[in-house]
Parts: sequence; C-alpha cells; structure tokens
Amino acid sequence: MDACTLGDLLDVVGGPALCLHTAPAGHAVPVTEAVLYDGRVPLPRLPGALLLAVGVRAAESGPLVRAAAEAGLTGVVVRGADGPVEEAKAHGVALLSVAEDAAWHQVHLLLASAIGARPAASTDTGLGDLFALADAIAAGAGGATAIEDPRQRILAYSTVPGQPVDEDRRQGILGLQVPASAENTEQYRRLFAADRPLRLPALSGSGLPRLAMPVRAGGETLGSVWVIDGGSLAADAEDTLAQGASTAALLLLRARAARELARHRGSDLLRRLLDGTTDAPTAAERLGVAGPARVAAFVLDSAASVPDAERTALRLLDVVRLQCEARYGRHACVLLDGVVYAVLPAPGAREPRGQGHRRLAEDIVGRAGQALRVPVRAALGEVVPDPGGLADSRADADLVLRVLDAGLPVATVDEVRPRVTLLRLSEVMGERRELSAGAWRRVLAYDTGHGTEYARTLICWFDAGCDMAGAAKLLAVHPNTCRYRLKQLQQHAGVDLDDPDERLMLWLQLRTLAGLTGATA
Repeated sequence: MDACTLGDLLDVVGGPALCLHTAPAGHAVPVTEAVLYDGRVPLPRLPGALLLAVGVRAAESGPLVRAAAEAGLTGVVVRGADGPVEEAKAHGVALLSVAEDAAWHQVHLLLASAIGARPAASTDTGLGDLFALADAIAAGAGGATAIEDPRQRILAYSTVPGQPVDEDRRQGILGLQVPASAENTEQYRRLFAADRPLRLPALSGSGLPRLAMPVRAGGETLGSVWVIDGGSLAADAEDTLAQGASTAALLLLRARAARELARHRGSDLLRRLLDGTTDAPTAAERLGVAGPARVAAFVLDSAASVPDAERTALRLLDVVRLQCEARYGRHACVLLDGVVYAVLPAPGAREPRGQGHRRLAEDIVGRAGQALRVPVRAALGEVVPDPGGLADSRADADLVLRVLDAGLPVATVDEVRPRVTLLRLSEVMGERRELSAGAWRRVLAYDTGHGTEYARTLICWFDAGCDMAGAAKLLAVHPNTCRYRLKQLQQHAGVDLDDPDERLMLWLQLRTLAGLTGATA
C-alpha cells in the first residue's frame, strides 16, 4: 500500500480545516500518523509523524519544532496562524495550523482518518469494519443493530444469531434502505436533534421499539446507529451504543477520506493520461480503462452568465460522473480548466458507430442544463484503439468544443470534421510566414483601398465550384458582373486563376485566414 504523503493529506483535509505554512521537504514526504504532544514525557522518535502541539501556544512552539526535527517527525500542527515559520524552514519540518477554537481531539480524529485512508488502488470502503462494529454493538447492547448514513441507507447490519427482528428491519436490509413513512420522518427528526441515545417506540403493532444514536464528528451528522429493543437489552446498552457511535464516526470519516483520496489520485492520473505525460498502459490499468475508447468533453456555455462558474463546473463534474457510472460502472472523469472530461469505452459491435456515445452526451447535456440552469456543450473525440491514444482523442474533443454553438450543442469529431480541420489549418497557417503570405493579402488590400468586392466575389466563385452562374447567385448579381470582377481582380492583384494550385491556395487562405465563405457573404 502506498504511504500517505503530506500532499495527499492536504488534498483530503486542506483548506480552512488545515493550513500549510511551510513544507521545506516538499509535499511528497510521508505522513505515517498524527500524535498528541504530552509535555510530561520526552518526545519519542516517530519518523513521518505529525505532532499536534497540545498545550503549546503557536508563537512559543519554536523549541517544539526543533525537538520534532530531532525526532525525525514530518511536521508540527499548531493552533493559530502565528507559528514559527522561519524556524520550521531552518529545521526542515513542515508547519501546519488549525483554527484557534479547534478541539485537539477532533483535529486528531480528522487527521488520523485521512492518514489511515487507503490509496486509489484499494477497493476497501470501510464497510467490512462497519459490519464488525455492528456485530460488536449488537453483542454488547443485546439487540440487532444497523448503521445508516444520513439518507437512511443501511451501510451495515449485525448478524448475531437469536436476536429478535421485525418486518421493518427485514425490508430495510433487503433493499439496504429504511422504508419511508411519515412516522419514520418524525423519528429521524427527533434523533438528529438529540445528543445522546434515544428510545423510540415501535412504528406499527407488529414492530419493535428502537434505541438509536446519531453519529457525528465535528458537528457534522454522518449517520445513525439503531438497536432493536426486543425486551432483553443490556443494562448498559446506552453506553455501549454511545461508544459504538463514536467508533462509527471514525470509520465513516476514514471511509470518506479514502474515497476523497482515491478520487484525487484517480483525477491526477487521468489528467496525466489525457496530457500524454504518463506511461499510458500503467495509468490505464490503475484507472480500469482498457481497449478502444474515446474522450468526451463537457463545458458550460461561455456565453451564459454563471455567477459562480467554478462551483457550477464542479456540479457539472458530479452530473457527468453520475451518468457515466450509471452507464458503465466505475468511471474515469476529471475537471481540467473548466472542462469535464470522461473516458467512454468503445461501443458494442451491434451499436451504430458513435451513436450510443452521442445519445449519452445528449442526455448529460439535457440533465446538466436542467439541473444547473446553464446551457452545456458536449464534444466527442475520435475512438482510439487503446489508452495510449486518449491524448489525441482529447485534442479532437477540445477542437470540437470550439465549433459548437446553440444550434449544435453536441457533436462528434466525425460530424464536424471539415470545420475543425479548417480551424486547425487557420492556426497552423497563421503561425507560419510562408503559409500566410501570398496573393490573398493583395486582394484584401485592393478591396480596402478601392472599395471593391473582389475577395467576396472570389470566395463565392470558389464556393460555387468555379461556376460563374453559381457565384453570381451567391452574390445576387448578373453572371457578367461576376465575370468582369474576376477579370479585373487578375489584372489589379496579380492573381492567376488559371493555375489550379494558386486557386487552391487562395481558397484556403481566404477561408481560414480571412474567414470568408460564400454562404455568409
């Protein structure tokens, strides 16, 4: 298992909860545990540990920083922002801080949970520990036990034989969801307002009463623990339940930290895969990406007014991830520079090329637009044979995004290939002197100086397939007028329209560099 690093820890609990002031050894140093400082005993040698400066004022923690360095600790956490930054730098120790009013036991619980979280490659969600805890509470309290999240989803339940259960428990375990009812809602309202174990009556004539306790950490409600009272609860059942709820808080925090850490590491790995800056086979294996695939890109409409664009983009990421996971299971999605990218596995053999992906993109655009109240665009890159080509598929998707509009909010690269090709040509030609030079500049200069419409006439003629009648129709003039203009153009601008190579070059330059088209003339 990969060791937790200082950077990993900050990714999970950084920000207002934990502020970094200096990290002389960088963010890659390992963090093995969080320990509470006890001034009554010598500081043990704990390489990789974070020392919580309990009982020491931040401004007076210089000696503690020196002692931490001598003991090989990774860093020191003080309470307040006025810690000894320069001394920490000098001794190569990271200095972090928490709020002045933070309770040390809560800080310790939070950091221990994050440090103990599993890395991205792990599939451990903490549910095994929760089931073991449910059995322990059931055995100690004397009643069948269930552990739930705040949405009344059952996360774990006891399997101690011989303990009475009722139909509500059977139905809840069967669907892993507490059956909804008005009476249930009222019981949860009372429970989440309590700060101790609460005895609740049966909800039906055949049901059994419960002993319940909310699960909290730092003021946040993480769930609840329920024990069925079949008439034989232990005398200290309330104490057992309270202790069990405290342990459940630690396990739920650890599971959440593991998910957040896994998500961050997966996002970073996918970013590097899409950038082409990592070993593609290794990254793809860790992300669960295999075989042919394509990149889909989703973005908020830049023309729309979005008060909090960053937060809205994160909500878009959630919508895309949810829809992709519903379709494909475990899925790779990431938010980069305001664009949400998702890797979509290649469609099945009986599915029309790209249509399944397009329908999914259309569905996501519709759902996201409705949920976020902002128009969303979606672009699909080319299907590539293996993960090594995903960087190219992403580049395709980025180009497609640039040609989308309200009339075309979703498109695959194949559907807009001419438009993205001309867009890319315009960039390449604009960057190269030899490609941007030529007669097209003389044509535009003559029009500017003499008020003529030779460039417009020329591009209409090209777009009409060099047919004089077709060009005249686009220009809304007589064919003789069009013929006269082209003759004058060759004379005044030195253009040889009999040369097919010059005609091709003029068409490319006027279309890409000047942006002229017969359709919009």
